[in-house]
Amino acid sequence: MSGEVLLQVKDLTRHFGGVKAVNGISFDLRKGEVFTLIGPNGAGKTTVFNLISRLYPPTSGEIYFKGRRISDLPPHAMAGLGIARTFQNIELFEYASVLQNLLIGRHTHLKRSAWREALFLPSVRAQEREARRRVEEVIDFLRLQPYRDTLVAGLPYGVRKIVELARALACEPELLLLDEPSSGLNVEETTDLAFWISDITRQLGITVLMVEHDMSLVGRASDRVLAMHHGELLAMGTPEQVRADPTVIESYLGTVIEE
Repeated sequence: MSGEVLLQVKDLTRHFGGVKAVNGISFDLRKGEVFTLIGPNGAGKTTVFNLISRLYPPTSGEIYFKGRRISDLPPHAMAGLGIARTFQNIELFEYASVLQNLLIGRHTHLKRSAWREALFLPSVRAQEREARRRVEEVIDFLRLQPYRDTLVAGLPYGVRKIVELARALACEPELLLLDEPSSGLNVEETTDLAFWISDITRQLGITVLMVEHDMSLVGRASDRVLAMHHGELLAMGTPEQVRADPTVIESYLGTVIEE
């Protein structure tokens, strides 16, 4: 992990009517680290994700990615900048195969026009070969070979979660947003996920921002943790520091820090 700052969130605020879902949150995300947002339901964690991925505009505050202000950019621009995300509720094309879903994740890297595609020029064929090669690498990385030609609709829930992660990786992001990646996974699958997150940062060089409830996964995978409560920052530090913070213990009545 380097000291280079990849993402900056400055005094980020989002109001929904009179409700302050996020209120003055600030943090820096360094290149190569795993940074996790924790907190009870309604703490504002996913709202922060939706602000960074531009699904919501901020009421106030700024977001910078690689030094560029992205607070006013449209959602569809994020993938092209190098930001990809998964969702707590799986968002896949159920009646397409695993391979086809991953190829869709490559769309930001395809630079071609309608007339070139109609003529199926060599440049188009070269891009398709490259897309297929990259997708096959992701399939191998996440050990999805047995499912590559299977329709998503026929897959177990845990495998679907990994396919969504694979599609995000197919975008070749610099920053990967994981929204409760262990939700619905069993203990073995969650353990595998911890190793994959480590490999994603160390082998692929991708920085990870994660929302997560499973504190065993948070402790194994995270470099730093930010605890939220009622839309505000409660504590920030290493998993051990946040787990031992008196305000975290008091606010969560011990439930968040259980292993």
